[in-house]
Order: sequence, then C-alpha cells, then structure tokens
Amino acid sequence: MWADTLLKGWLARRSIRRAEVAIAPSDAFAKDLSQWSGKTVRAIHHGFDSESFTADATPLPPAAKVQLEQADDSLRLLFVSHYNYYRNFETLFRAMPILSNRLNGKVKLFLTCQLTSAKNPGTYRTESAAALAHELRTSGDIVELGTIPYRSLHHLYRACHIYVTPAYAESFAHPLIEAMSSGLPVVASDLPVHREICGDAAIYFPPFSADVLAERILEIKDSHELKANLSHNGLRRSRDFSWKKHVEQLVDIAQELVQSKNGRS
Repeated sequence: MWADTLLKGWLARRSIRRAEVAIAPSDAFAKDLSQWSGKTVRAIHHGFDSESFTADATPLPPAAKVQLEQADDSLRLLFVSHYNYYRNFETLFRAMPILSNRLNGKVKLFLTCQLTSAKNPGTYRTESAAALAHELRTSGDIVELGTIPYRSLHHLYRACHIYVTPAYAESFAHPLIEAMSSGLPVVASDLPVHREICGDAAIYFPPFSADVLAERILEIKDSHELKANLSHNGLRRSRDFSWKKHVEQLVDIAQELVQSKNGRS
C-alpha cells in the first residue's frame, strides 16, 4: 500500500513539474501543490449550477425518506461524503454523544455512505470508524443512508438543518457549495480551503476538537439570527461559483499558452 502511495506521489509531482501549466481547484490547494512540487500552480475554482442541481424532481429513495421522517422532531445534521480517512468522520462521531446529552437525544447525523468497506468506493477501510460509531451511537443518532442519487440530493440538503464537514484535508469540497445554495448554515473544520470556499457563510472549529464542533452546532441551533445570517451569506456566496466562469478562465490560460508559443516561434 505504501509503495503504491509513494509511486502515485512521484507520478503526481513529476506530472506537475513537466506540465506547461498546472491547475488546482482552489488557491489553498494550489499553494500546497506549489510548495510540494516546487512549481507554480494556478487556481481555478470548480463551477456550480444551482438550476441544474435542483431541476430534477425525482424524490429521495423511499428508505431515506422514511429515515428523515422519523427524525422530524430532531436537529438534523448532514455530511455528504463517501468514507475516507482525511474526511475525519471520527471527530464528527465523537461530537454526537455531546450533542445528544445537550439535546435530550433529539439530534440525528445523516451520512451519504455506509460504514462497510465492501459498500464504500475505493480502497479505504471503514472498520475502525464503524467500530467507533457503534461504540458512541445512542438511540440511532448516526444514520447511514448510503449513496443518494445526485439528481435527488437537493431534497436531502433541504430536509436537514445544518451542514457539517470535519475534514482535515481538502482540495475544494463541492458539497459545501451545494449546502450553501440550499440555504443550510455550515459548520466546517478550520482549513484555508474551507474559509476560501465558504467565507462568512460558515463558522469554524479546530479539525480534531469534537467539543468545539458540538458547541458550534449548538450556537447555530440556539441563535435564529446566526442561522439566518449564515443561510443568507451562503446563498450569496454560492452564486460566485459558475461553470461559465470556470471555462472562461481555462480558455484564458489556453490563449496565454498559444500566445507564448507564438512569441517563441
């Protein structure tokens, strides 16, 4: 496994160094890649189309809909991700008993994955996280919905109250934009990339602090003004991302390369 990881890292660094232009989806990730590779990496944000995201009226799968209905009287948290180690599910799991104690069990965390390695894409092993979730789980407060079809995902965002991401490494995080465009306040681990994407549409916590994560969630629950401000800021911020802008920036770089080559010929 380590040999495979080292090989992939060597190939990635070599690819960046040999490319005429290397592009990353965020300024924060571009900076990391530049420091790692020794070559300047440029940033172009991914785009987002709110109309396309919400265009399909196909409802959520029946099983997911039932799970949400059963949590009608609970604070509903959402984390959209398959399982992998750097998404830091464990810190989120450790926050759940704290929240459950403070809210008399009226809290649910909805995951769009299942903590079973055979049902998780890639080679990430879920056993350790699954064991922790089982150890900490109280009254079924962690709900493994499994994969939700993208066409129906907007229904899930709108059925929840707060979006949470505890990741300790990230390159862009598209679900943050999906959450903001759905009006959800965001609680995010304090990473440069999360601040770059969300700005004032989120409140932040140290990536490995379950206690502070729980406090941030409770701050939103207990303050209508904070929740409304984060929701308003998120709707505004989500409109800053577009595929039109993304393509225009790619075309600009392509034109720069062509002009540079012509100038040298």
